[in-house]
Amino acid sequence: MLIDLSIKISRFAHKEALGNEKMVSFGHLGTHFDVMDKEFPLEYLKRNGVVLDVSNIEGRDIEVDDIDLSKVSKDMFVAFYTGFAEQEEYGTKSYFKNHPQLSDELIDELLSKKISIIGIDCAGIRRGKEHPPKDQYCSDKGVFVVENLCNLNEILKGKSVNFFTANTYPVNFSGLTGLPCRVVGEI
Repeated sequence: MLIDLSIKISRFAHKEALGNEKMVSFGHLGTHFDVMDKEFPLEYLKRNGVVLDVSNIEGRDIEVDDIDLSKVSKDMFVAFYTGFAEQEEYGTKSYFKNHPQLSDELIDELLSKKISIIGIDCAGIRRGKEHPPKDQYCSDKGVFVVENLCNLNEILKGKSVNFFTANTYPVNFSGLTGLPCRVVGEI
């Protein structure tokens, strides 16, 4: 079964996003990869993936102890289901400013496992001024961040962890910090 994990962008959402986040007009609209100054490797198009349910965590960063790192292995697409995309409409100021975030320690642990992609169902793995530098930090280590995923709960199917195949199709732009993409999960 194929599940579209890409957020659908309406005219309203596009207009709202442009008014609330300056980066959306430069490759960062909707579901996109933050590649920063790197090229997206074609071998990353299809990856073994895991979705980790962290939707019960509120009011603090998502930490290493909140997930089972033994489920994460080299070259994986590691997606975090926070439930935020279901609670807050894409494009609003709150969507960009109040989303959950991963702790620096958790990001470092994921990078140490030599994964390929970190995916999340909100506007980023860090908020505000920490967002671009953390994306660059990951990119410099060969790990790309894909933001604004949706439908991760359809892969979880009520479990706290579930595996899938991640198919990613970024637009073939060059020289941008973000690449709009389509992400399709296969279970």
